[in-house]
Amino acid sequence: MFYLEVARLAKSFGDTPVFSDISFDIRQGEFITLLGPSGCGKSTLLRSLAGLIPPDTGRIRVAGEDITWLKPQQRGIGMVFQSYALFPNLTVAGNIAFGLRMQKLDKAEIARRVAESVELVGLTGREHHHPARLSGGQRQRVALARALVVRPRILLLDEPLSALDAPIRKRLREQIRAIQQQLGLTTVFVTHDQEEALTLSDRIFVMNQGSIVQADTAEAVYTRPASDFVAGFMGSYNLLGPAQAQALFGLHIAGKLAIRPEAIYIREPGRDYGPAMSAPLPAEVEQHRLLGNVIRYRVRLEHATLEVDTLNRGPQALLPVGSRVELLFPRDELKEVA
Repeated sequence: MFYLEVARLAKSFGDTPVFSDISFDIRQGEFITLLGPSGCGKSTLLRSLAGLIPPDTGRIRVAGEDITWLKPQQRGIGMVFQSYALFPNLTVAGNIAFGLRMQKLDKAEIARRVAESVELVGLTGREHHHPARLSGGQRQRVALARALVVRPRILLLDEPLSALDAPIRKRLREQIRAIQQQLGLTTVFVTHDQEEALTLSDRIFVMNQGSIVQADTAEAVYTRPASDFVAGFMGSYNLLGPAQAQALFGLHIAGKLAIRPEAIYIREPGRDYGPAMSAPLPAEVEQHRLLGNVIRYRVRLEHATLEVDTLNRGPQALLPVGSRVELLFPRDELKEVA
C-alpha cells in the first residue's frame, strides 16, 4: 500500500540529537512537505532519505526494498538543493546530462532524454547557455531537470525556492507541482514557508524539535491544528488560555483555544449572521496593517487582544484606530488544542 516507509529513524551529531523515532509512510505519487522552523531536523531527515547522511538507527524502504544503507547512487532517488549545485563549466545540457553519463547510457539516449527534460522545465533554446547566463529561477529549473532526467523513484527537494524572489518562487512552485503531477512522481519537499506547504502538498508533516507533531492534509493542518505549536506556526492563530476561554465564551478547556483571524467577523449593521455565531463581544481597534488584499486588525476585548483579518475592500472600509466594534465568532471555529 505504501511506497516509501520510514520506521523509527534516529540521528544525532555527537551528543546533539537531531531527530529520533521518526516513522511515516508515503503512497506512490504523493507530494509530501516537511514543514517546520530552522533547526527542527527536516533537512537532515531529507538527506538521510537520499543517503547523504546515514541514520544512527531505523529503516527506510522504497517499494518494499530496504535502502537504509545503500549508497546514494544506488537508491534511485533524485535530489534538488537550495544552492542549485550546478557545474559552472558545463552548459545547461551538460549539467542535465551529467547523471546519464555516469550511468554510461549511449549518446543518442542521453540526447533524447536531455531534450525531453529541457522541454519539460521550459528551457528550450537555452541548452547551450552556461549557468552564469541564467537567472536564479532558470538555474533552479536546470537543477530540477538534472534530477528528473535520471527518472528517479522519488524526488527530494531541499528548500529549492528560498533564495528566489517572491514572483519567481510562485511561478516555479506551480511548475514543480504541475511536473510532479504529470509524472506521478513521489516527492518530498522541505520548506519553512507555510504558504508553499499549503499550496503544494497532498499532505504536510509538521516538524518541531526532531519530531513530526502533525501529519495530515493541508486543509486539516491549517484548520484543525493538533497543538498550540502547529496553530502558532501555521499562520497567525489567536491562542487563548483556559481562563480567557471561560470569560469570553463560557468554555471549559484544559489546553488552549485556537481561533483563526479570518474566522472572526466584525459585525456589520443590518447583516444576519445566523444561529451558528457566538453572542457579539464589544472590542476596540488598536492597530491595523495592510497585507495586500487583507487588512489585519488588532482588537482589544475585555479579557484578550486578538488579530482579525478582513478583505481589503478599499480605503473607505478601513476602520480607524479607536473604532468601537463588535466581534462574532463561529462556534465550530473555536478549536481546543493541546
